Amino acid sequence: MNTTPNNKLKALYEELKPGCPVTAADLLALNISRDLMTYYVRSGWLTRLANGVFLKPNTELSLEASLVMLQKQVKGLHVAGKSALDMYGLRHYISNTPQTNLYAWESAKLPEWLTQHYKCELRRKRLFDESPEKPLYVSPLNNKEDAPLVSEPERAALEMLSEVPNNQSLTEAEEILEGAYNLRADVMSTLLMKCRSVKTVRLFLNLASKLSLPVYEELKNEKFPVGSDSPWVYRSSSGGKTLVLKP
Repeated sequence: MNTTPNNKLKALYEELKPGCPVTAADLLALNISRDLMTYYVRSGWLTRLANGVFLKPNTELSLEASLVMLQKQVKGLHVAGKSALDMYGLRHYISNTPQTNLYAWESAKLPEWLTQHYKCELRRKRLFDESPEKPLYVSPLNNKEDAPLVSEPERAALEMLSEVPNNQSLTEAEEILEGAYNLRADVMSTLLMKCRSVKTVRLFLNLASKLSLPVYEELKNEKFPVGSDSPWVYRSSSGGKTLVLKP
């Protein structure tokens, strides 16, 4: 073998980060041909995750790096709801096999190379009046450029509540929000005003009042889209909590 592939392999290994998936397009941009990709895989210098997706060998696939890559392919993809709150330390308990909840602006199927390694669920969700190019209060985790996009705590709280009762238990949602003492009133006000789900707005305001969250004291006199004057009653099918959502 001549020195050119060796030089390219050295350059590739300097570029590749452990656990970060790369696409064939990424490798082509590094002047690595498809034939050379195949050779590197056969030689054990690259691991093929799927057709056109590769990983540095002997490294564990990174969930965060995988999401960063997928966010370039799926419009509006971000870590949402309970999973986002968990990243900020707002959780009821730590699961041994946590599920990462993802929202996107459009319907999409997560690739098997990701779901074989991590338990993830992607749902198309348009909870707020916003554009996918400028989503409200979605930012890179810990403000790192190479981190996945994650809902900020205020948005994540509303996303979680929007799943009650079908995909999220009311009891757990309330227990998680018990520790949400640092929610920003200005951010929450904006999100509540732009929220398309009247149920979600009512549910947050009712729980924030019940739990005496500091943010509620700053919001209680504002007028939010809460729908009609009739109360809504939520009863758990398992005989758990019953909540009357007042307007």
